[in-house]
Amino acid sequence: MTDLAANILAVLPQTQCTRCGYPDCAAYARALAAGEANINQCPPGGAEGVARLAAITGRQVQPLNADNGLEAPRSVVWIDEAWCIGCTLCIKACPVDAIVGSNKRMHTVIEPYCTGCELCLPVCPVDCIMVENASGEATGWAAWSQQQAAQASDRYAFYSFRRKRDDGENAKRLEEKAQLKLSDLAAHSQHTDPATLDKKRAVIEAALARARAKREAQS
Repeated sequence: MTDLAANILAVLPQTQCTRCGYPDCAAYARALAAGEANINQCPPGGAEGVARLAAITGRQVQPLNADNGLEAPRSVVWIDEAWCIGCTLCIKACPVDAIVGSNKRMHTVIEPYCTGCELCLPVCPVDCIMVENASGEATGWAAWSQQQAAQASDRYAFYSFRRKRDDGENAKRLEEKAQLKLSDLAAHSQHTDPATLDKKRAVIEAALARARAKREAQS
């Protein structure tokens, strides 16, 4: 990340809400630094956020782009325990690990950690997640502090690390299973036809090659 992108990232609210059109605040910061995004795409930052970005980038202040959303009071979510089925989908969707629970057990939101990103809402299959106003009439940076932004940034960093670690461990397990199957394909297959086995072998080898290429690219 360039110095400009880092400076931009430091004044973003770190809600990781994706309303800017990018997967996280860091991606938006990089796009802004590269001149690929406008300074008015962050609803949580509101008008003050646009002004901060204008000062850093040297661009003209402009109204918030309504296509990305409107400046509004800060919100938090809570889970209706009577309807929660413990599917864990909201836990996986939360970018700051503000939701706790386990499979088939009731989930709950740790309110001080919730950034109001609302990414948990569309994944809930029973619509048991409710939104409430957490800042009254205050909007944008008037409803959010730099301390809260720093906390959200730290929590998102750990979430990203954990997700990458878990994905890597899962990919390793799958690769090891594929290698085991490939070592004695006939014993691990219900097919006995040599041509069919050769076709399956080619498919597995191609999948392993893609996995290795992806791992090397990420490293």
